[in-house]
Amino acid sequence: MALPSSAETIQDLPNPPGGVASAGSEKTSGLLRWLDLFLSEPLRNAPPADLVRHRVLVGTAFFMLALAMLYVVSTLFTPYAPAPGIAGLLYVATLVAARKSSRIEVPAVILLATLTVGFVGGVFSNRANFEGGVHATNLLLPAFAVYLLGPRRALLYTLFIAVLMDGVHPLYVTHQVDISAQSFSLSRFWVRHLFSGVAFLGIWGIGALHSTARDAAHQSLERALKKLQDSESKLSSIIESTDDIVSSTDTEGRLLVANSAMKLFFQKLLGAQPELEQKLFRYMNPERGQLWKDRFAQVLQGQRLRLEETYVVGDTRMVVDVSLHPILVAGGQVGGVTVFGRDVTSRKQAETRLGELHRTLVDVSRQTGMAEIATGVLHNVGNTLNSVNISTTLVTEQLRRSRVTGLTRATALLNEHRADLATFITRDPQGQQLPPYLIAVSGQLAEERDAMLKEMQSLTQSVEHIKSIVSMQQKHARTAGAVEQVAVPQLIDEALRLHAISFERLAIRIVRNYADVPLIFVDRHKLLQILINLLSNARHALVDSTQQDKCLTIHVQLAPGGERLLIGVTDNGVGIAPENLSRLFSQGFTTKKTGHGFGLHISALAADEMKGRLTCTSPGSGQGATFTLELPVKGEGV
Repeated sequence: MALPSSAETIQDLPNPPGGVASAGSEKTSGLLRWLDLFLSEPLRNAPPADLVRHRVLVGTAFFMLALAMLYVVSTLFTPYAPAPGIAGLLYVATLVAARKSSRIEVPAVILLATLTVGFVGGVFSNRANFEGGVHATNLLLPAFAVYLLGPRRALLYTLFIAVLMDGVHPLYVTHQVDISAQSFSLSRFWVRHLFSGVAFLGIWGIGALHSTARDAAHQSLERALKKLQDSESKLSSIIESTDDIVSSTDTEGRLLVANSAMKLFFQKLLGAQPELEQKLFRYMNPERGQLWKDRFAQVLQGQRLRLEETYVVGDTRMVVDVSLHPILVAGGQVGGVTVFGRDVTSRKQAETRLGELHRTLVDVSRQTGMAEIATGVLHNVGNTLNSVNISTTLVTEQLRRSRVTGLTRATALLNEHRADLATFITRDPQGQQLPPYLIAVSGQLAEERDAMLKEMQSLTQSVEHIKSIVSMQQKHARTAGAVEQVAVPQLIDEALRLHAISFERLAIRIVRNYADVPLIFVDRHKLLQILINLLSNARHALVDSTQQDKCLTIHVQLAPGGERLLIGVTDNGVGIAPENLSRLFSQGFTTKKTGHGFGLHISALAADEMKGRLTCTSPGSGQGATFTLELPVKGEGV
């Protein structure tokens, strides 16, 4: 079951007990709904703290309107002027603005302006009231302005009221009214107004401090509540996203939380879903229930338990891996138990089958060597088939562009003029062009024949290489390869020719640095397959590199002492990271996305069989690499 959100938790709190509280709550709710009728939809949907301020504004406007109307009615029986009737119209304007405006500032300004005009007008019109500017009622205006408009806007209003009531009004009194007969001190009069102005600012400061602190606390509470809701939402999502059983109980074993997997497990086991606030033990038989009570008692003491439970669901047995953990609350006390369960039936069945497959794996392990040989055959034959494909493609293209078709048309023309062949060749314009054409075609056909013979020889060599690889692996012996005298530079050129088209297409520059070296006795086909693998790896490294000048350099030289021959293949490609150098010749290791990790491993084994050694050096990633093949010149042990 998903955890309840904070909003749901607050809404689901029970009402206070007792009918009086409920009735009072209903009356309050009705009054608030009545006040909301005079608010526009944006003001009615404002956050709770702002909504309170909006309702206070409407309530104040209604109170002042009622007070003004009461005053107007009272003037019918008293000698007072009905001036507050005009203020009543302004209070109505405040209510209309609250209903129409989307912001609180407009009705708030109207209300404050009405209060200010009414109070200030009364003070200025009463010439006998010398100290109206220091009346305590004045202090309500800046406090109410801070509440409605906020500290910044209320500061301007407060300064205006302070100047008007404690500056302009005293000047007005002293210049417009004859105070010579009055028994008061003028200096005391100004001091009182000065302190009244300071009190105005003080009231604004206290109100601003209160408003700022309240807003900060409200924002902090909202952030904390939102963070709590987000955390609960994430936790609920995590619990629901897993296929494992997740639940929690209190110290009495009553179920508090159960995710979908838990409910599905109960549905399969009992045909009904678990009920929250009910003890888990009630769903078990007495013997199993007592066992689980003992386990819960251990967990409530701070222990963690992990066990396997077997359940029978229909005709199948279900094995569940169960973990019990204590829930720690404030003070380090255990406040409940979390129960996690995972269906491990498939794993148990796999463990059973594993024992049955053990003997089969032992038999298969005896064939591992054969599998490695087969992999080597496939890899090396695949590399050689690339050259076969190149040769067949070239032959096919040459046949497609062959001049044989033109020769056929020429012979058909000769056959058509067989009766007058001499006249046709000597006198007919078309016949006069025939001998030069035949001469040109014969030359081109000779060139085509030579090119195709060369490609067929290359094709024959590739096929012979494939046959040698297959024959060598079939014999499965170290002496399967035939040892012969080999000119290493010539064999390297042959391996390069197998990659010639791809090198040209990729604009890879080949640099040959061949020293004068003697012929060596070696298995030609093993050496050729090593060279093909090294050139193929270099080509891949150059293709993946961002180098503009892609260069492949091949060195052939004798090692010091003259008993070993060194063949170096250097590229300026992607290079090799230092941590990969030690594993480069391991079976299955590769850094290429589409690689299989067999080429270098097989090449290293082949070099070892020829009593040689294959090594690699690289300054690092992006700095190229050098593969060095070291072979004995005399071929001992081959």
